[in-house]
Amino acid sequence: MHDRNKDCLAALREGKTGTWIRPRISGADALGHVISGGDVDAAAERFVRFAPILTMLFTSGAWDGHIVSELLDFHGPDDANWLVKGDHALPMTGSIKARGGVHELLCIVEQIALSNNLSLDRLTTPEARSILGSYRVVVASTGNLGYSIGVVGRAFGLVAEIHMSADAKAWKKDRLRDIGADVVEHACDYSETIARARVAAENRRDTMFVDDEGSRHLLTGYAVAADELARQLDARGVRVDAETPLVVYLPCGVGGAPGGITYGLKRRFGDAVATVFVEPVASPCVMVALASGLASPPSVYQFGCDNGTIADGLAVPRASALMLDAVGEAIDAVVAVTDSAMLDWVRTAWNRSALRLEPSAAAAFAAHAPFNLAAKHEPEWPRLDRATHLFWATGGSKVPDPEFTALLSPDYADAEG
Repeated sequence: MHDRNKDCLAALREGKTGTWIRPRISGADALGHVISGGDVDAAAERFVRFAPILTMLFTSGAWDGHIVSELLDFHGPDDANWLVKGDHALPMTGSIKARGGVHELLCIVEQIALSNNLSLDRLTTPEARSILGSYRVVVASTGNLGYSIGVVGRAFGLVAEIHMSADAKAWKKDRLRDIGADVVEHACDYSETIARARVAAENRRDTMFVDDEGSRHLLTGYAVAADELARQLDARGVRVDAETPLVVYLPCGVGGAPGGITYGLKRRFGDAVATVFVEPVASPCVMVALASGLASPPSVYQFGCDNGTIADGLAVPRASALMLDAVGEAIDAVVAVTDSAMLDWVRTAWNRSALRLEPSAAAAFAAHAPFNLAAKHEPEWPRLDRATHLFWATGGSKVPDPEFTALLSPDYADAEG
């Protein structure tokens, strides 16, 4: 094992911030063959087909049915000009899961419609709701994926069964129950919850299982965001090339969302974009997978980590093997950050730009300093002082006011463990 890998694993055992970095930025040739560009294009077309239907199901505001977030300005330390991808405010569910999770759900609805001779323009009729109501979608979640599947699934009339790990926040479970979803609570971590949900869905008639560890539809739904971002950067006149690279900081749980986005970004920008996955020091599942060099993703418990973190969306002990097959060689860096750093950035993001972020989303900002320090010591990395730094805000706009106010207190303690 390389000394740099030993060093980052040693830092994790001590509960300290750690950085794993590839010796040089990877290009599109590092992408695996789990999904293809054609798969991503098909996902983009599916989102367009369903846009009129989504506007009928979610009628608040002047939304046009397209799942698009703003590209926001943010003043970083020393007046650095940073950009933020505002997926924390995406329509319907207020998190990045409105991309991959909703895409998977649209695939399920489309499959049901085809098997029942329903045209898409009839999906909001009483007849369609009666048919869709005979089908059940099952998913495991630490919070936002389950919330997104539940909210949009119930809007279509599907029965939604959401298995929630011990890390999931109470308010997310309460809101799911309020819209008629079946919430199944498990006193175990995310990996075990997925295993239990998978068993619960087996051999059940008219039941579809959304597999966060092994779904290609999730990956392609997230990957669509790359072309959206490219259009926004172009509209701002932001160049992305070898001289002015793009560095994107992506909060990471099991890996589906950052993995899909990485696929899309590498497909679009090649080695002019560097993707930095960000994890809690207690749950660095992608870091241990890459640094250990093991053939299959190991558990963080094997490396002295306890998976206990305030960032419920990132509390995952084992990375997705499918995601690693798809983009494992294309991940340029992984940074593990502390809970206190995430909380500091929740407050900073709010105080500087009124960004309402969960700790999971604020993790992206906390990775900037340790990553850039590590990159300075890599001789084959470009100088990043000319780079565009972009932080993917993955969720937080739906956090209830009392919960968010508590996060802003310097004396905050996570009452839910």
